[in-house]
Amino acid sequence: MKIASGFFRFLLILRRFWGTALASQLEYQLNMLIELLAMLANLAGSLFLLSLFYRQGISLGGWSWSAAQVVLAAYTLLNGLTATLLQPNLSRIVTHVQQGSLDFVLLKPIDSQFWLSLRTISPAGFPEIATGLVWMFYAAHQAGAPLRVAAIAITLLLLASGALILYSLWFVLATTTIWFVKTWNATEVLRAALVAGRYPINAYPPALRTLFTLVLPVAFLTTVPAEALLGRLDWPWALASLGAASGCLALSRCFWLYAIRFYTSASS
Repeated sequence: MKIASGFFRFLLILRRFWGTALASQLEYQLNMLIELLAMLANLAGSLFLLSLFYRQGISLGGWSWSAAQVVLAAYTLLNGLTATLLQPNLSRIVTHVQQGSLDFVLLKPIDSQFWLSLRTISPAGFPEIATGLVWMFYAAHQAGAPLRVAAIAITLLLLASGALILYSLWFVLATTTIWFVKTWNATEVLRAALVAGRYPINAYPPALRTLFTLVLPVAFLTTVPAEALLGRLDWPWALASLGAASGCLALSRCFWLYAIRFYTSASS
């Protein structure tokens, strides 16, 4: 009962957090139009770059044109999630540390990591999330995938795992701000590295495949969910994705609890 009541309490808090944030940001409808145009331009550019390989007759690791689009669609979805939740929340950790306002976050009667990670939401990434999700299923259908209920459920689970991995990497980098205030720039380096997820992991040389699997788990973000939707997932990869998500989330939690022991207010 306590677990259930705690869960519903967090849901109620999220509803209030996000309701307030959306009401505030939707007042500026021109910004939404600009974000939509930017998303369409970015999507067109990504498709154009991908099409260059296939015009040259190059096969990206044995992936067909439609199958490769499933990977790109998964990347688009996660990029939208970044714009919706990660960027607007985690970028503020730097401000809290610099101004000493992290004190007030730590003193609130709510888990500080939860508050910092989900305090606000931006509708800027909604079009990318919706486009990426619809595009994934359309491209998979074009590639001849059967799209069974089980495959769809596994795909959504693996996308959630990829989202947790992505969040954990961002949060750990943002947390290092407690020691090195300007390390937020490192997240831009992370974003640049994660661009590799736009293409199937099989398209890269063996050394990069190892890097994007064991060091920077790009493969679990896009390629593994795409393979699940296409009906050609190896179960060890699915289990590895779930394990990586659990491990990364636990790491982010432990690292945060360790880091706040060293936090000293800018006003103290």
